[in-house]
Amino acid sequence: MKSSQTPAELRTLRNFAADAPDEKQIETLKRMARDARLDAVLMTGIAGSGHPAGALSSMDIFNTLFAVADLTPANCCDAAHDRIVVSHGHTSAGVYASLAAWGFVDRDAARANFRRAGSPFQGHVERMVPGVDWGTGNLGQGLAAGVGFALADRACGRTGARVYVVMGDGEQPKGQNAEARRIAVKENLSHITALIDANDIQIGGKIDDVMPANIPLLWAADGWNVIECDGHDYQALYDALKRADVSDLPTVVICRTVMGKGVSFMEGIAEYHGKTASGDLLVKAIQELGGDPAEVERLKKIRTGDLPKGRAVPCEKPSLDLGTPRTYTDADKKDGRGAFGTALADVAKENISVPGRTPILAFDCDLLGSVKLDLFAKVAPDHLVETGIQEHATATVAGAASTAGVVAVWADFGVFGIDEVYNQQRLNDVNHAPIKTVLTHVGLDVGEDGMTHQCIDYVGAFRNFFGYKLVVPADPNQADRATRWMLGEPCAVCLAVGRGVHPVILKEDGTPLFGGDYQYEYGKIDILRDGKDATILAMGHMAVSAIAAADALKAKGVSAQVLHCSAPLGIDAGELVRLVSGKPLVTAEDHHADTGLGAIAALHLARAGVAVKMRNLGVTRYGDSGKASEVVARMGLTPADIATAVESLR
Repeated sequence: MKSSQTPAELRTLRNFAADAPDEKQIETLKRMARDARLDAVLMTGIAGSGHPAGALSSMDIFNTLFAVADLTPANCCDAAHDRIVVSHGHTSAGVYASLAAWGFVDRDAARANFRRAGSPFQGHVERMVPGVDWGTGNLGQGLAAGVGFALADRACGRTGARVYVVMGDGEQPKGQNAEARRIAVKENLSHITALIDANDIQIGGKIDDVMPANIPLLWAADGWNVIECDGHDYQALYDALKRADVSDLPTVVICRTVMGKGVSFMEGIAEYHGKTASGDLLVKAIQELGGDPAEVERLKKIRTGDLPKGRAVPCEKPSLDLGTPRTYTDADKKDGRGAFGTALADVAKENISVPGRTPILAFDCDLLGSVKLDLFAKVAPDHLVETGIQEHATATVAGAASTAGVVAVWADFGVFGIDEVYNQQRLNDVNHAPIKTVLTHVGLDVGEDGMTHQCIDYVGAFRNFFGYKLVVPADPNQADRATRWMLGEPCAVCLAVGRGVHPVILKEDGTPLFGGDYQYEYGKIDILRDGKDATILAMGHMAVSAIAAADALKAKGVSAQVLHCSAPLGIDAGELVRLVSGKPLVTAEDHHADTGLGAIAALHLARAGVAVKMRNLGVTRYGDSGKASEVVARMGLTPADIATAVESLR
């Protein structure tokens, strides 16, 4: 049973071509919604899990949006189309049923394979399903994703594009929603419309019993145009969306709905938020929606067959001229963050006025000068998005924007850009978002700011993801080249740099090792010094201390090899084994000793069956507040400490 295509009588509703839906159109929409409700009940019933009641209450909202939005099976993989973000992703059965009704997916495939392992029709909406632009799980992130899409539309010149975000009423008190609301108003994103499925019920019961919130006032207070309507009345929904379409403000439509709409024993019952119908109740629900209970067995048989295939998530390499790298000397007094900021501004200047180039959007959380985005702001002021101290929304905004035709760069302090927003970055990874996150002030290099601001766990955090690449450059020259490389990559990349100015890494002939014609290569191990008696493996600015330790050891007759790894998550394991085998190994990093480079190196060596004497030098407690050099010394990470560790293994 294949999906139906858009009925001819509904085509005048797309893009609000009609003043209002006529009786025939409304009857068609009601029929489609009834069939989709039936499909949602079948999906959850056959799977034996899911959230049927919310899917049913949202169905008329979904159906209306697919009627009016410029989003079709033909254009859903293109960058230029209206977007529908479903923030309450647990209503996935309703989303998939609507997508089937409008021809995006095969109806039987969705009904039979909902929540089946290996199926694209997962428990929460995911991007592998055509028509789904953002996969949501944790409530409260959808609006920020919608803001990201709206900003990307503006940067790409897609002036007619609209963004719709469907939300649940239970998620409204979440702080990330407030952050996203404020960003939308500040940025004048009038082409974004939020629709709230206000069924007044969440898992724990009535909204007011769980956490009271004056939803209209929340949105009005942040400057949104607020419309309220009956969420099951197609005339009212169409009118509200049409009014939103011409508003000078972003608009929220609060849709009053009934939980479990269309199934008598589910209506208004909190239990069916996450409980499916089974047995006689499933039969009753199917019959009430005009279906045939015999469909259950037919679909169960399909469920045992071949798995349906989802779409490949779009991933395009940015079209950018990455410019000519700069070469710094110690006289330049350049830190890693400064090298990043200069390189970003260089690339922006090369591309901003060239037709066909991918726009760059840079996101700042009130740290413009500290993270060196001020240089970009001078070159491309219209492409800088200042979001204030609102990191949770910003992480998702930038992530979503990065999937919609722009290179999205978000720069922030380490403790804010990963520790504070770990969940948001995880969802970026789930969505294969090619966001470029730049963490400054990582490690103990923050010094005086103390333990709350010393991000000593970022490698460990990103180790938990599957799509992110992480780069920790050794000096400003490598930072410059890594920045340019990062901007041209079609995947998520984090560039992590400290705060201080450290010496440029030099070859033994005194020339910059990462200057001149050096090109950044992800995963490659940098050989800073040759040696036969021991190996020192360092990360980031600790490479300077590693070289100093090797020089001290050389004076004692010990020849120490110094290696640098800028890509701890992508280190060339085979090369590591080759370089380290047969020599004692000391790793040095101002990162948590058990979750950073040293732990990764130990794992690779163990997997290769290579036994070496090894010591991991790193952060073993929260750091002190003081000058960075003093904090590093108290942590036992000076050149003398590294040299002593090497000697202890011989």
